Amino acid sequence: MVRAPDHFTRFAAIDWSGAKGGRHKGIALALCAAGDAAPALIAPPGGGAWSRTGILAWIRAEADRPTLIGLDMSFAAPFLDRGAYLPGETDCVTARDLWAYVDARSPDEDLGAASFLDSRRGIHFYLGAADGPKAGFLHFRRGEQHFRAGGGGKMTTVYDAIGAAQVAKASFAGMRLLHHLNGAVPVWPFDPPPRTGAAVVEIYTAIAVRAAGLRKGRSKLRDADALDAALVALGSRAHGPLPRTDDHATDAILAAAWLRANARRAELWHPPALTPDIARTEGWTFGVA
Repeated sequence: MVRAPDHFTRFAAIDWSGAKGGRHKGIALALCAAGDAAPALIAPPGGGAWSRTGILAWIRAEADRPTLIGLDMSFAAPFLDRGAYLPGETDCVTARDLWAYVDARSPDEDLGAASFLDSRRGIHFYLGAADGPKAGFLHFRRGEQHFRAGGGGKMTTVYDAIGAAQVAKASFAGMRLLHHLNGAVPVWPFDPPPRTGAAVVEIYTAIAVRAAGLRKGRSKLRDADALDAALVALGSRAHGPLPRTDDHATDAILAAAWLRANARRAELWHPPALTPDIARTEGWTFGVA
């Protein structure tokens, strides 16, 4: 019988950013303990905005603690449908190969990867009309295809790097972070679920929003009352005062509460559609069963 790890007592969610620069208002980290207290935002050491390297250090510091950490980004690019992540460029055959490849070719500040995408626009990445028809860049991972086929709604691809909803820059910056973790913390499903210590999983904050009862098309919470109603729906108490109420903060807070409510669901750790090939090459979004 398949089991879920049952040792986690801390639950963190990170709203991530691929923006240029060294500090990022788009990064938010929320943390809660077992029970029903609302997640709280964690400020970076010294205050101000988080850096990506600061988040890397925070995750490393959690390695021996029973912390389930969700990162809102894609952990890999599509591979299986075309047999390559970047056809004609690289022979990477695992996600870890891809993480190392991206990191070695991204001189950007603070684990950024914008230059990696910019230098490959029109070849692998869509950054505007000059790159040709957008449809030619819309390739998806198997987990994304499964989520959409099950009625989960639209998901975005890491090859589309334009528009407010794009996840490309954040995801490739995130691959650099995963490379620099260097095995310090297990990354599911590339690593099996641990029985002790921390683990990192990919999350999609819209799944938490849907679980809280919000309708499709309303994926962002931008006021305190809406956040509290969603938290209560996930078995959490209302949140305390926040230094800011924006969609980065509310996404992280709600996703942390969702992780706490769902961390022991065995079917989320062992979804039937997740094959060894998918787990090795593309990964999976925690919460897609």
